[in-house]
Amino acid sequence: MKRLDLAELLALAAVWGASFLFMRLGAAEFGPVALAAVRVVGASLFLMPVLAMRGEWPALRRHWKSIFFVGLTNSAIPFLCFSYAALSITAGLSSIFNATTPLWGALIAWLWLKDKLTPWRVLGLVIGFAGVLGLAWEKASFKPGAEAVGFAVLACLAAPLLYGFSASFTKKRLTGVPPMALAAGSQLSSAIALVLPGVWLWPAQAPSAGAWAAAVGLALLCTGVAYIMYFRLIANVGPANAISVTFLVPAFAVLWGALFLHEAITPAMVLGCSVILAGTALATGVLKPRVPAAAAAAK
Repeated sequence: MKRLDLAELLALAAVWGASFLFMRLGAAEFGPVALAAVRVVGASLFLMPVLAMRGEWPALRRHWKSIFFVGLTNSAIPFLCFSYAALSITAGLSSIFNATTPLWGALIAWLWLKDKLTPWRVLGLVIGFAGVLGLAWEKASFKPGAEAVGFAVLACLAAPLLYGFSASFTKKRLTGVPPMALAAGSQLSSAIALVLPGVWLWPAQAPSAGAWAAAVGLALLCTGVAYIMYFRLIANVGPANAISVTFLVPAFAVLWGALFLHEAITPAMVLGCSVILAGTALATGVLKPRVPAAAAAAK
């Protein structure tokens, strides 16, 4: 990976890490539905002209039904889940649960697309989901008066599950479709789905300038610009290298939360994140343990 590509990878991780900060800053005043609506409407307004300039409108028109479905499962509903979670749990914790996306993706691809799982990848899934279970068990509570945190954790697990499903659906139904048609089309679909609920549930009290800045940052920087950066990285360094951004996002999200919101970094979060990322690295093949020569020869 060239230095320029590495710098862009780090910048993308910082931007996506900031999305959890912005949701924490905007969710309380906008509410989860209105915030998600502003995010996808703004992102679609940013990305659709880019799609037009690239001449990829025909691809969007040909595959609009499948792209609309991906918009719901890969943007609209996950964005709602994370915006809801931002009302109750920290930006860092949300980002750690989001880092389980490759785990869900590998599991669903195995169940649905019959992708092969090596013993190391199976071990990675076991380790990764053990970390998820441990962290969720430590943080979630459904005791009277504390149900909001429990439901926030469930929302943070539902979102990456949907991301994982969307990856397999895209591979099965939308292979070969230009990435920008998928990116712009999914945001437009999400905007169509959320604009009326967002208007209906618009906050009675006008959001502050700070909340609006967070919402605009979510829409333009963390969604619109981030999509362009991500797909450019895929083109320049390949999907396997580009997906490594997943491992960096929690670090930036925890950092931004600590710096700007004074969120605590607990030992349980550090341990849970480490276990989840180690399992994810094995499950996705990013980490490939070396087999001793004698063992390999015995096989």
